[in-house]
Amino acid sequence: MARSFERIHRSNLIGMACCRCSSRAATRWQSLGIQGDEVIDVVLAKEIKPQTDAKLVITGSDGKAREVTVTLRIDTAIEVDYYKHGGILPFVLRQLLAA
Repeated sequence: MARSFERIHRSNLIGMACCRCSSRAATRWQSLGIQGDEVIDVVLAKEIKPQTDAKLVITGSDGKAREVTVTLRIDTAIEVDYYKHGGILPFVLRQLLAA
C-alpha cells in the first residue's frame, strides 16, 4: 500500500502480479498505527476491475483485526489479465502456447 506509485513502478509491480493498493487521501500508515508486526490481507472483489475498491484486513500481534478501504491500482483491462495470470511472463507464455 502506498499513497501513489510512479508509472515505472506500477508497470514493474503488475508485471510480477503484485497487487498495488493506494491509500485514501486521509489514510496514512501512521494513522493506522502500523508497527510492522501485523499481518495484512488484501480482500478483492470476485470480479477484478480497474480502479475499484479493495479491503485490507490488518491483524495486529494482539489478534485484533481492523479493515481499511483502499483503491486497487490495477489501472487497465490488460493489467487485470496480467494479474490474473500471475504476471506478464505467464500471460505471454500462455498466449504463445495457445497459438
